[in-house]
Amino acid sequence: MTQAIPKLVTFEEFVDWLPENRRVRYELHKGEVVEMAQPVGEHEEVKSFLGVEIPFEIKRLGLPYGIPNQVIVRPPEKDSGYFPDVLVLNRANLENEKLWKKESTVSLGASIPLVIEVVSTNWRDDYYLKYADYEEMGIPEYWIIDYAALGGRNFIGNPKQPTITVCNLVDEEYQISKFRDSDRIISQTFPELNLTPNQIFQAAVV
Repeated sequence: MTQAIPKLVTFEEFVDWLPENRRVRYELHKGEVVEMAQPVGEHEEVKSFLGVEIPFEIKRLGLPYGIPNQVIVRPPEKDSGYFPDVLVLNRANLENEKLWKKESTVSLGASIPLVIEVVSTNWRDDYYLKYADYEEMGIPEYWIIDYAALGGRNFIGNPKQPTITVCNLVDEEYQISKFRDSDRIISQTFPELNLTPNQIFQAAVV
């Protein structure tokens, strides 16, 4: 479970407060500093797997993208700041990010071709809060990887089953596609990416 520090803070106060050598992960959710639960091993295995597969595709295509570790995603003008599990960063657009050089913060959808969240016990953050903010920011593609089937039944089916939800921005709204088992995941950012949910989910049980 996550624990919130009760005092409401601004985004600027949050950035100033963040410990430099933090062992605990924090995010800012609508002015609340939230202590994120320590991810379980399976969660980190999924991140590790994607941290190999996606950079390989970036390099193969010669794209000006990277996958940083500690970049803050801030919805513009909001007192929120997220550290996505996987963030594909468009380095070519960083000159337009006002907070990039000083605070390693991005707020423009054009800077984030793809963002990925791996679902934990705080699944509502991924399916509701971050979904709405990433959509409003204009992030073109958002994956929700629910390898442990933790999300609500209206998101992953009844009975619940492990699901990857891919949200693609169309006319400023996310259009949702769900992938399970041996489906080939369709990505508008990486159209030739050849991955299935089973391949990603199996990384969690190695």
